[in-house]
Amino acid sequence: MTGTPGKEGAESDRRCGFVALLGAPNAGKSTLLNALVGAKVSIVTHKVQTTRARFRGIAIEGRSQIVFVDTPGIFLPKRRLERAMVSAAWSGARDADEIVLLCDAARRVGEDTRLIIEGLKKDGRKAILALNKIDRIERSRLLELSAELDAEGIFTRVFMISALNGDGVEDLKQYLAGIMPRGAWLYAEDQLSDVPQRLLAAEVTREKLFEKLHQELPYALTVETESWEDFADGSVRIEQVIYVGRQQHKGMCLGKGGRTIKAVREAAQAELAAALECRVHLFLIVKVRENWTNDPERYRVWGLEFDA
Repeated sequence: MTGTPGKEGAESDRRCGFVALLGAPNAGKSTLLNALVGAKVSIVTHKVQTTRARFRGIAIEGRSQIVFVDTPGIFLPKRRLERAMVSAAWSGARDADEIVLLCDAARRVGEDTRLIIEGLKKDGRKAILALNKIDRIERSRLLELSAELDAEGIFTRVFMISALNGDGVEDLKQYLAGIMPRGAWLYAEDQLSDVPQRLLAAEVTREKLFEKLHQELPYALTVETESWEDFADGSVRIEQVIYVGRQQHKGMCLGKGGRTIKAVREAAQAELAAALECRVHLFLIVKVRENWTNDPERYRVWGLEFDA
């Protein structure tokens, strides 16, 4: 056998596994994913149900590579897109080596969290409980909540964290690294996500739209990267289409005198330039496509099952 002395032993000492982040909408899963990876790989907004597809963030801790799967929030779905999102979340959990259930400690245990707990029990799965947003709750209430959820009998460990300010996140990460299965790493050491750049760029723009728009409109739109051109000077030209369901929604996206879409473009362009470390020329166009949520092609782009 040939090879560098000691290499085989070093490789056999490595660990690699998948960890699904589950939780009710707006529990803080995307914020936690970004904190665990140490970079922004999933959009974060104050609105619920913003994550549509499963995003994978990749973190290295010691000799372990942890592949975190940020799943859409689990709730009782009513529409086709919602059913596809919830189905993707459960699929991510069933395929994972470990599951972290994130619970917003600042709120009471709601119907959505109960739904997840019952689903885990039905699947015979154990999980790690992460009580998030601990900076917003009194310690006595936090301990009561921990005891209440621990009594469900499916949690192997309980962590108290704040995904936003980082409290407890490193402890959770180190624990997960220690329980990953032994095996070769699946991704390059410097890779932070397996999501294509075109999709990540579209998600950045969608995040900025969520921040600028209000009421129900953000849920009735989607963004797709139509073209991506790299230039010799290192800059990149990105063209994206924002699809909305109604003509009136197009006007809301554009804003008076085009002010809204200009602000969205500037914010998204600045974030993409920082992420890609190059000059970015971003071009946005808004198109009306009625019933786009019933278009199988849109689901294919997100990796969702149309008939879930």
